[in-house]
Amino acid sequence: MNAKTRFVLAAVALGLLMTGPFLLTVGILWADIGAEERAGFLVAMDRWLPIGGLITIVTLFLGVQLLRALFQQYVHGLLRMAETLRLMLGANRNFRVAIEGPPEVRELAHAANDLAQQRDELLDDVEAQIRHAKATVEEEKNRLAALMSELAQGVVVCNLDGRILLYNSRARLQFKALAQGPTSMSGGALIGLGRSIFSILERGQITHSLENIQQRLRKGSAEPTANFITTTRGGALLRCQMAPVLGSAERAEKEGIPPSPPAGQGGDGASSQAAPAQELIASPLGAELQVTGYVLTIENITRNFEREAERDQVLQTLTAGNRAALGNIRAAVETLLDSPEMEADFRERFMRVISDEASAMSTRLDATMNRFADSLKTRWPLEDVLAIDILAAAARRIEDRLKLPIKHEEQESNLWMRVDSFSLIQAITFLAARLQDHYEIRELRLRLAADGKMVFVDLIWSGTTVSSETLYMWELEPMNVGNETSPLTLRDVVDRHGGEIWYQREKTAHRAFFRIVLPAAATPDAPVADQAQHLHSDSRPEYYDFDLFGARDAEGAGVDIERKLSELAYTVFDTETTGLEPSNGDEIIQMGAVRVVNNRLLRQEIFDQLVDPGIPLKPAGIPIHGITEAMVAGQPRLDVVLPAFHEFCHETVLVAHNAAFDMRFFQLKEESLGVKFTQPVLDTLLLSAVIHPNQESHKLELIAERLGINVIGRHTALGDAFVTGEVFLKMIPLLADMGIVTLRQALDAAQKTYFARIQY
Repeated sequence: MNAKTRFVLAAVALGLLMTGPFLLTVGILWADIGAEERAGFLVAMDRWLPIGGLITIVTLFLGVQLLRALFQQYVHGLLRMAETLRLMLGANRNFRVAIEGPPEVRELAHAANDLAQQRDELLDDVEAQIRHAKATVEEEKNRLAALMSELAQGVVVCNLDGRILLYNSRARLQFKALAQGPTSMSGGALIGLGRSIFSILERGQITHSLENIQQRLRKGSAEPTANFITTTRGGALLRCQMAPVLGSAERAEKEGIPPSPPAGQGGDGASSQAAPAQELIASPLGAELQVTGYVLTIENITRNFEREAERDQVLQTLTAGNRAALGNIRAAVETLLDSPEMEADFRERFMRVISDEASAMSTRLDATMNRFADSLKTRWPLEDVLAIDILAAAARRIEDRLKLPIKHEEQESNLWMRVDSFSLIQAITFLAARLQDHYEIRELRLRLAADGKMVFVDLIWSGTTVSSETLYMWELEPMNVGNETSPLTLRDVVDRHGGEIWYQREKTAHRAFFRIVLPAAATPDAPVADQAQHLHSDSRPEYYDFDLFGARDAEGAGVDIERKLSELAYTVFDTETTGLEPSNGDEIIQMGAVRVVNNRLLRQEIFDQLVDPGIPLKPAGIPIHGITEAMVAGQPRLDVVLPAFHEFCHETVLVAHNAAFDMRFFQLKEESLGVKFTQPVLDTLLLSAVIHPNQESHKLELIAERLGINVIGRHTALGDAFVTGEVFLKMIPLLADMGIVTLRQALDAAQKTYFARIQY
């Protein structure tokens, strides 16, 4: 029985207590007097009944008001205190009971706060000991994360169901670049914790490689690996190396990692095809091991393959094109040699044939070399580096070795180039040394600029000019600086990069400079948006979760509503719109989402996209969401963005605050776009009403405050998604305390709240 029902029953009971004795007394007097007296009694009753009834009604009203005040102070106040205590015990330790109400309730609030303070002191001590105990493990995890992020190759670790439980930055960038269609918009949605590797790689290749590794393990191989080449959905060519993750059978059983059944026997189809039979393998230490997962080292060899094809085409072009010309020349020469007394006219014709064929060969050779020059220059390994980092390293080297002061002029901070950094720094240092030795310059300035696909590195000095002949001689000298020698010349370095170097003067400024022209590289990982970078710039990249080793078919084929809330994967999303009336023509102008896997908010796995609504923005909404007409102009329309988001949230539960509003926009586009969201939807607005039914407001900011969450970046789609995700993660244990553990229970409880009636 809820508090409102109890209050109504108490008011009815009070009315009966106040009117009952009066009615009972009248009934007794009526039964006790005779017929003659009853007439006088009725006259008296007619006279005094209105007055008595009025007094009774007034008294009853005052009694109900008193009862209501007592109910608010004691019953409702204690219920609100109970909700606050649950917050203090679970989601927000810093929350305290408000000191309000009658003296007895205030005294109870003081006692509750004192107990909470003592509990916090004990918890602080326990947490300090836990932090100390975890320090070594956390340090190892951080080292792993740092090492993984710096690897030059993409690395992905999967469990036996093919669910990704670790990936490094290089893998994320590789697959983001490979993504085609809607996936490319979602920021590389193909890869993510808990997602299936089979959305990227061929399942049969993985199964076959695991079988080969099992066979090598049975034969006692110390390094059982498998190599294969495969293609992605977009047609890219990948070279993969697979290595097994071995664990003791006993430990795997404790952590809930059962061995996979043999292929085609037991389990669902996905699992049985993903991994071959897992046999126990005797290790040199005597423990029985089993394969619990695998590590994939992935390299995109599409460009290398294309370059090799280009080189083959160069050879084929030169061979096929020049074979006929050489035959003609050879025939003409043999004819001239065999006929020394040939007439002058005929001899002239043969000489012209030789000249024409030789000229054609030369032209064909020049054209081929020009066409494939870039391909021929790529044999030396180059890497993508930030240009300002190279100049900073060169400046330190020059100042350290030559004691020559360096100043930096305008430099673009986000300019990347594809170079051999060591030889380039050597070349810059060599030029500085030659300028210092021969022209006694006292200061050198470094400048960066870009033009299309080229990057310009300028070495600037004032005073003495250098002739082009001098630069030409320096280009051919070995790059020796002090005691350091190098077999390379400046020309070798320039040719390696397919670049150029020239000398130029700035007559008005009385300065001169050498300009080194180098190939530009695409920025490896530009942030999705400045706001997104601000929101999670301080967070550690969350690219791994080894708890997923024990997850069996974590996302499966769809979402099982009977599973526990703590075991599901979620996509927490939000939208910004032109207005609040989706049924009257308002449109989406921004969508933001973040994934939640294994009770972790994955701030690196996000969806953030502006949308061109095709209609003017309402001026009243611009100060709220900060999105202007200029920002949405030229952005993708919803018919492109919504399918991309549909793929991003595939096989996850959708979570939003006031989800009915956002889902209404999706529902109105189902028929026209052919995109339908069929997965379950959880609403933090409704769940807040389930957890805290006695709170006056369930706005997102107030819920976050109650749960101790710092709100940053509100009224942007991605910012609201982050806040909603943190709120939802705090709600899961609070729901469990109420006996709401599964997704079905959460959906049923949410639908029973008042807010579930709201429609848009």
